Amino acid sequence: MTENTIRFDDGANYERVMGIWSRLVGADFVDWLAPAAGLRWIDIGCGNGAFTELLSQRCAPREILGVDPSEGQLNFARARSGDGVAKFAQGDAMALPSVNGYFDAAVMALVLFFVPEPMRGVAEMKRVVRPGGLVSAYVWDVFEPEGFPMAVMYAELRDMGFTPDLPPSAAVSRIDALMSLWTDAGLSHVESRLITVRRTFPNFSKFWESMVAALEMGNETRGVSQRSRCLLRERLALRFPEDESGLVSYTSRANAVKGRVPL
Repeated sequence: MTENTIRFDDGANYERVMGIWSRLVGADFVDWLAPAAGLRWIDIGCGNGAFTELLSQRCAPREILGVDPSEGQLNFARARSGDGVAKFAQGDAMALPSVNGYFDAAVMALVLFFVPEPMRGVAEMKRVVRPGGLVSAYVWDVFEPEGFPMAVMYAELRDMGFTPDLPPSAAVSRIDALMSLWTDAGLSHVESRLITVRRTFPNFSKFWESMVAALEMGNETRGVSQRSRCLLRERLALRFPEDESGLVSYTSRANAVKGRVPL
């Protein structure tokens, strides 16, 4: 990806913020794809390997290639991958390190809205997948009030005068935009789906830890002062009180799309 793309280089921090969310959505997403066993997969923008691991566990793949621009993320992914099925390579979503038609399935999990030119990214997925093969993606529904895990925190930050980052290609997160990308790329049997998931934290402190980790990942939020963080914590505590068991739960949702390379 280009230098204008937001990059996440800390695999452990990404896991605290987004890895669990990715697997929650990914489990429903994989069930919806219902792929055959023994496929060759390419996981584009694999990050720290959260979704790659899910593919390995749930889809009985023949092989997986995880591609990401960040060596820091890839090192985390390699360390967590123990079955030998998944391999990882540094690469650009708009210039994938593969020959034409090698893979049976290509996927972008929470990635497409970070690709500077989404259509080029979809075209690359189509290029590296064989005729009849699967091309799919899911992204957070970032323009909806509860459409992604940091939505409420971002709303509070805006009320406090901050401007949190949105993905550079956020417009593709809308489900109609995803459908258009897939059909315009010449893919067939295009379908979409809304996936809603719920995450539960053991207490507010653990929830807050994930929010702090998210602050550190954003260019515009990393420098939020300690005083402002304390105020943000107070505001979020009002929005997300612990229940009678001490738990904090909330939902987020993603838009998913899939299609086939024409025969």
